[in-house]
Amino acid sequence: MDDIRTVYWKDGKVSMIDQTRLPGSLEYVEYGDHDGVAGAIRTLVVRGAPAIGVAAAFGMALAAKNSAADAARGVLSDMDVARRTLAATRPTAINLVWALDRVYAAAGRESSAQKVRAAALDEALAMAEEDVATNRSMGRNGAALFGDGGTIMTHCNAGALATVGYGTALGVIRAVRESGRPVRVVATETRPVQQGSRLTAFELKHDGFDVSLIPDTAVGYSMAGGMIDGVVVGADRILRTGHVFNKIGTYQVATMAQRHSVPFYVAAPLSTFDMTSDPGDVTIEMRNAAELVGPEGRRTAPEGIGVINPAFDMTPPDLISAIITEAGVARPPYERSIAELFTANF
Repeated sequence: MDDIRTVYWKDGKVSMIDQTRLPGSLEYVEYGDHDGVAGAIRTLVVRGAPAIGVAAAFGMALAAKNSAADAARGVLSDMDVARRTLAATRPTAINLVWALDRVYAAAGRESSAQKVRAAALDEALAMAEEDVATNRSMGRNGAALFGDGGTIMTHCNAGALATVGYGTALGVIRAVRESGRPVRVVATETRPVQQGSRLTAFELKHDGFDVSLIPDTAVGYSMAGGMIDGVVVGADRILRTGHVFNKIGTYQVATMAQRHSVPFYVAAPLSTFDMTSDPGDVTIEMRNAAELVGPEGRRTAPEGIGVINPAFDMTPPDLISAIITEAGVARPPYERSIAELFTANF
């Protein structure tokens, strides 16, 4: 998927891969207003923290473009309405709010309606290009941790499909292969929406990787059997303390990795870091019960039962070997090493 953009601007609209159609078909959808983009984020047409951020940025550009206001203040007011709508779609991923605020701030520095509209689009376009460059830098930094290549496990999808291009966790895996080292990938199915089987396995097979799929329940089996040399996953939010919020099941993978002395790495850009919140402050998104009891319209559980369907969980820093960013690799103690990354880059 390295040659395909997940989200991009075309002819005054946002175009994106419809990830609900994968792996059956590779289709693009277009949206001409921010409400359409918000719906796409909410229904997982586009997913993955960096991709959501850029999609939301383009949604802000659409709000500016579609505003009927003839003064800067009016366009910014319409953008603020869009910002609130887009921010409410996925509460856990910090890139979303970061992207919305960045576009709004860029537009807010302008003094005319025309310049506000241009600034919003320019900022969103710049963010899309930066995402690919950031992921490539992250990949190079992470590849150094896998000196001999080997078999790498990943959970959910943190690849090109979760970003504008190249990927975060899968970007590290790509960089290992590009360095000439042999690499095999074990992907978890990632229930209940199956991002691992539908997206990660599809993406890696598309790009010619040796990839095997396992059920989520086989993580311990695989590690106990010596099949896994390391784990790399993405993240939707990382706190200054090193607590990582990622797809549900990540905590279990990290726990198994520690139990079996398998290095567990997280790859995410600096835009994924939340330097102000504490672990108890973060809202864990709860998804629709239908994802669990009736996938694809085929009910697999009895009527009348309760359903707990969290989209994310929190992995504590003591389970994480290192956090890979475009600016370098943070290691324990994370509160210090993460602060040093931000001090050096901001």
